[in-house]
Amino acid sequence: MIRFENAGKTYPGQARPVVDGLDLAVPEGTTCVLIGPSGCGKSTTLRMVNRLVTPSEGRVRVGGADVADLDPIALRRRTGYVLQGIGLFPHRSVAQNVATVPELLGWPRRRIAERVDAMLDLVGLDAGRFRDRRPDSLSGGQRQRVGVARALAADPPVLLMDEPFGAVDPLERGRLQGEIGAILRRLGKTVLLVTHDIDEALRLGDRIALMREGRLVQVDAPERLLARPADAFAEAFVGSDRWLKRLALIPAAAAREPVAAEGAPRLPEGASLRDALGLLLAADAERVALAGEGTVTLASLRAAAVDAAGGFTCAP
Repeated sequence: MIRFENAGKTYPGQARPVVDGLDLAVPEGTTCVLIGPSGCGKSTTLRMVNRLVTPSEGRVRVGGADVADLDPIALRRRTGYVLQGIGLFPHRSVAQNVATVPELLGWPRRRIAERVDAMLDLVGLDAGRFRDRRPDSLSGGQRQRVGVARALAADPPVLLMDEPFGAVDPLERGRLQGEIGAILRRLGKTVLLVTHDIDEALRLGDRIALMREGRLVQVDAPERLLARPADAFAEAFVGSDRWLKRLALIPAAAAREPVAAEGAPRLPEGASLRDALGLLLAADAERVALAGEGTVTLASLRAAAVDAAGGFTCAP
């Protein structure tokens, strides 16, 4: 559990707080995404958790303990941290990068080696191929996977992610988001993630905390944020196409028809209604095949979307 209790941060010489009276709880095992315009206080809020930023007022608790009462070095060693620049040590191999925190914690060498291989496998990198490579020989997506493996290596209960996919090629970003999101849900980590990308927030967040000028505007599940924005700012931020964004939250299987799929374009496992619509239009097809049995048509997709849209309100 991460809890902000009237937490605020004002820097000397500034007219207003960067973060102002923040009250927010991130339940254990969930992912909360902080989102909002540049300068709204997202990253400052995240850095209060591991004491890279000290609150000017209020407190931040992790697992019930006030972080101000904890040794900052020990706190950071048991808090995973993934950032946009990734921050891998260029002179150290992939294995040495992943082993950083376990080495600082004094783990036995054999345990570290086993953990490194397990973490590389977890993030989809073959240990035999990647263990001894240097970061400059990796693609952006591969470096980000190593960064996540390093953050998880000591099995921290809390993971902080600051614009983790911002430096990744757009063509790889969606796939990487999906894979890392599935890993975090499987591990049951408590995650606080910062992004400016509403689609990324909707894809990864169990709850989304929308901020403006250091204050919370709305904290809600992704579906409810899209269905009922709290005010005009929230509505503008999620976008006029929020009904289409909502299709990305509904699995394509919701529109399943028990019809043979011979010759139909195939959707990947875990595809959404938006993925199905995109493939139908791109392939100019009458139906697309699901990863399991059955197909999706425009008619079945429309019916599933309408059925799932109970209570969804949209400006005319």
